Amino acid sequence: MEFVFVVPRTALFPECYPHGLVPFAGVPPAGSLTAGASPAGVLTAGAFEQVVAREGFFVERAYAEKTPSLKQIIPYSIVRFDTPEGLRILCTRRLKKGGEARLHDKHSIGIGGHINPEDLVENASKNPIDAGTRRELAEELVVRGAYDVRRVGLINDDSNPVGAVHVGVVQVVTLSSPPEIRECDLLEGRLVSTHDLRAMLAEGVNLETWSALLVPHLDELVPQPVAAHS
Repeated sequence: MEFVFVVPRTALFPECYPHGLVPFAGVPPAGSLTAGASPAGVLTAGAFEQVVAREGFFVERAYAEKTPSLKQIIPYSIVRFDTPEGLRILCTRRLKKGGEARLHDKHSIGIGGHINPEDLVENASKNPIDAGTRRELAEELVVRGAYDVRRVGLINDDSNPVGAVHVGVVQVVTLSSPPEIRECDLLEGRLVSTHDLRAMLAEGVNLETWSALLVPHLDELVPQPVAAHS
């Protein structure tokens, strides 16, 4: 039996149910995991984390998957690596042997998954988003050296039954060395430019829904190359 971390929909979205990217205000510099204060009524990364810490809990996944009043929290990390040729984003494709059938053959710019109870047990800081992020990166990729995590917003899509019970925490992970796919029989990946990703979207390449919603915003979410720090 699998348990997943959820937050009541009304705690996350008390006034309306947004569609697509909801950027955080006061997004901190690379390397910081939370934002400082910003004008009243504007969602910050820090305010979001406070809601998650106060309102979040674990439920059986089978129940969560059919309960739109709960939102399953999914750390969704855009992985960037700056090459001599310029900024590159990791684009992956889930193979038939890997993961959920509904994701097979879909291209994605997000590394992520559900937060499980083991994440809090093994995480001294008791921050489920941090713990889930580190575990998912370690499960999917071989990452050598330091990396930064910068939270930039939420991604929400209530237009289909799957999206209605999930919300993505959009993060930019800046690597100091090229990523490698850990299990190549389950997942394939390559580093591509933001220009190439926009072309893929325009050409109708089979992108995961959240990725398709994020590609038009990459220039604002993933700025030009900066030095990576631990």
